[in-house]
Amino acid sequence: MSIFEAAILGLIQGLTEFLPISSSAHLRIAGDLAGWGDPGAAFTAIIQIGTELAVLVYFWNDIVRIISKWFHALPFHWKHPVPQDDPDVRMGWIVIIATIPIGVLGLLFQDTIETSLRNLYITAFVLAAFGILLGVVDHYARRERSLEQMTLRDGLIVGLGQALALIPGVSRSGGTITTARLLGYDRDAAARASFLLAIPAVLASGFFQLFKTAGNGTLDVAPTLVAAVIAFAVGYVVIVWFLKLITTKSFMPFVIYRVILAACVVILLATGALHVF
Repeated sequence: MSIFEAAILGLIQGLTEFLPISSSAHLRIAGDLAGWGDPGAAFTAIIQIGTELAVLVYFWNDIVRIISKWFHALPFHWKHPVPQDDPDVRMGWIVIIATIPIGVLGLLFQDTIETSLRNLYITAFVLAAFGILLGVVDHYARRERSLEQMTLRDGLIVGLGQALALIPGVSRSGGTITTARLLGYDRDAAARASFLLAIPAVLASGFFQLFKTAGNGTLDVAPTLVAAVIAFAVGYVVIVWFLKLITTKSFMPFVIYRVILAACVVILLATGALHVF
């Protein structure tokens, strides 16, 4: 992979990772359409480290506060203990619990995820289907609960929604946001939950693939680093923009975009411009 190709893929990753439109699908489609081939699940997971670092920077104060309170709620002899019912302590447990489904399923179905599930017909179908589901849920669901009201049970359910992102085209943020909205959380809470819950899952997947590919000598270091750095910078801007956007707008533009993209993928596959694998 050339530096130019990596830069374009890093730009796409940064633009799409936090929006409910599936970054993995865009990388898969863009690589094939440009004639570069499928960048692969490993490359995709590694450059997601860049976008996740953008989350760490943007939510740094929240993350430090949650971790600090979570530790001070453990049964040690702290000078200033924090009660277990503190919202930040509960959010710490929610992040841990919500990471379990995607971690377990990712390990169990690793080979399938990296091979047969990258079929572009499957990608096109789930782009449209889960896009429509997001639109329906966002329109009809209650929108009265804040992030501070999220329970452990709801966190596990949202974690299951996040695990659906193992299928290219579903979108990790789309899966978590749709599930959270279905449970009655407002758009801001759903989006922030998506960002926070992604941190351990995305970083674990990225570093797992990083060590795996570095260990077998297949990691193309310079292009991957370029892609990750660009993904970080662009991703940070997208976080700021997206959180402002959803305070006044619905997710409908993303729903329409997903359906149109899915239709385009099917047409391009039928004409031979894209390849199924």
